[in-house]
Amino acid sequence: MSSSDAKITEAELESDLGPRRVYSTSPSSPSRMPAFASVLAVIAILYFGKDVLLPLAIAVLLTFALAPISSRLRKLGMPRIAAVIVTVVIAFLVLVLFGLVVAGHVAEVAQNLPAYQGNIIAKIRSLQESGTDSGIVRRLTSVVESVGRELSNADERPVAPGTASRPREPVLVEIFAPSRPIETLTSLIGPLLGPIASLGLIIVVVIFMLLEREELRDRFIRLVGYGDLHRTTEAIQEAGSRVARYLLMQLVVNCAYGVPLALGLWAVGIPNPALWGMLAIVLRFVPYIGPVIATVLPLFLAFAVDPGWSLVLWVGAIFLVLELTSNNVIEPWLYGSRTGLSPLAIIVAAIFWAWLWGPVGLVLSTPLTVCLAVLGRYVPQFEFLEVVFGSDPVLDPKERLYQRLLAGDPDEATDYAEEFLEEDYLEDYYGKVAIPALLLAEKDRRRGVLTAEQMEQVFGTAITLVSNLAEIAEEEEQEEEEEQKETEAAGRPSTPLKEGNGDESELPDGRGKTVFCVGGRGPLDDASAAMLAQILQVQGAEVVAARHSDIPNRRAMSLVPKQSNAIVVCFLNEDSARHATILVRRFKRIYPAIRVGAVLWVENQEERQPPALGEADFVATTLTSAARDALADAPPSLVTPARKIRTRRSSNKTGIAAARSGI
Repeated sequence: MSSSDAKITEAELESDLGPRRVYSTSPSSPSRMPAFASVLAVIAILYFGKDVLLPLAIAVLLTFALAPISSRLRKLGMPRIAAVIVTVVIAFLVLVLFGLVVAGHVAEVAQNLPAYQGNIIAKIRSLQESGTDSGIVRRLTSVVESVGRELSNADERPVAPGTASRPREPVLVEIFAPSRPIETLTSLIGPLLGPIASLGLIIVVVIFMLLEREELRDRFIRLVGYGDLHRTTEAIQEAGSRVARYLLMQLVVNCAYGVPLALGLWAVGIPNPALWGMLAIVLRFVPYIGPVIATVLPLFLAFAVDPGWSLVLWVGAIFLVLELTSNNVIEPWLYGSRTGLSPLAIIVAAIFWAWLWGPVGLVLSTPLTVCLAVLGRYVPQFEFLEVVFGSDPVLDPKERLYQRLLAGDPDEATDYAEEFLEEDYLEDYYGKVAIPALLLAEKDRRRGVLTAEQMEQVFGTAITLVSNLAEIAEEEEQEEEEEQKETEAAGRPSTPLKEGNGDESELPDGRGKTVFCVGGRGPLDDASAAMLAQILQVQGAEVVAARHSDIPNRRAMSLVPKQSNAIVVCFLNEDSARHATILVRRFKRIYPAIRVGAVLWVENQEERQPPALGEADFVATTLTSAARDALADAPPSLVTPARKIRTRRSSNKTGIAAARSGI
């Protein structure tokens, strides 16, 4: 095949199937291995360089969080250096004060724990003694005790006669010497040098990042995105705004949770209530795990403090009320705790960063994953990060519906449809989602990848979806009737627009009209005809839907009601104009008093000039135009009687001679 023939074939395929969409990686597409190798290299660097990179990551996130405060101080007239220093000093003073208060309360709780030992033992014994002798707690306790006795007596069993006795193991002897004051001081300060050095490094890095924020931004753009300033600037701004909004709003949500918690625990008599409120503020930065830990600690303390069970119930009630209020009132009201990450991605990211950097990585997991998701959105090589971590759907609604139709899952398809119909009309769903999904199926059929069995499965699932949406269709039909009655009672024409409908006027009233809808050439066409029939029923018309296999001959034409006002034949293949012309002509010959039209569905919902189909009364390309033409009051076009072709009979020689003599 020559290059010109290849170009012509490619152009024909483009015109038949529309713009091609890559569903999978082709052999000629660039390999993903460089990006995968880069990810592995970055993970190795993060793991082995965590002693250096962890303080830098904390400093970067604190810079994102403190940058709005520093900018606000500069707008108030404070010099840059003074604004940065004031912001950093206040922030770290708050953190240090917070840490000192928590440490003091923890030490106090540790000192008081021995006093609660009696209550704990008494409650455990009460649990053991509750119930019958065959209770689960007693049986489990006896099993554990017996196993412990066996393990402790294993080494004390007598040696069998005739066997050599084991040699006695040497006893470890440790010599204690009085320590010197300098060594004691060194042993106390040594473990603190690392955290203090990291804290100082973080403070210095945050100060310099805030001072040179614009310069660092320009250098980053020059390194990674100088060729596309627009996309790089958008990526930096989105990452900064999303991280800063997450940290700020999460802090507000946590404070709105921790402060009432401390007050509630103080009211019921839990020791050190401020400690548990402050720990709740910090621990709730850890996704999913943190709130559980913040709940378990006060419950355990209530279990230890109170000889009875009332305090435990009160503490549980406080946490239940706060969780319901925070999840259903505070977070939806602030609406800032959303990060653009899926819930599963947050859990996986928490596990990954906890493995990589320990507890601190667990706290930083969500902000760092937000940055990775933004990187995947704007850098093509890391697009998989946005797909893996992002919360936005990765498939279009029509592609999602087509996937459910292929899988034969009408229930999930119905769930998606109901979510769409919470804000839009059934006409919009069929026109923007369902019909385009059937067009995707038609493209696969033309490519030869959709078998006859799969087409029947798509048809059956689509018909089930239509029947599942019948209740919504009835509700819309009742709304149409009520609006029509109100309009007639007011004596004004109906001109309101349907929300989300780009047409100039709403669909006409179908009451008192009968329409016959039928598929053109296959099961997919039949499914589109069923969807159009339901839209016409919403408008109040009586509709009879049939399959393409019901009209192969004249005898099957009796399916069309005699009182029909219109006959609509549906085709998903745009190249079916010739077959549509034949069907329209056949219907016009049998039912000359009925309007007959065809629908050649198109992928986009923009009105385009439909092809002429000879004797058709109307030709539509969208759901809205098809419903409007089917319910129109225009009279049917006149049909030219079919011309009979007469065959000349053979004549004998006598007749020919007589004719010649007459001439």
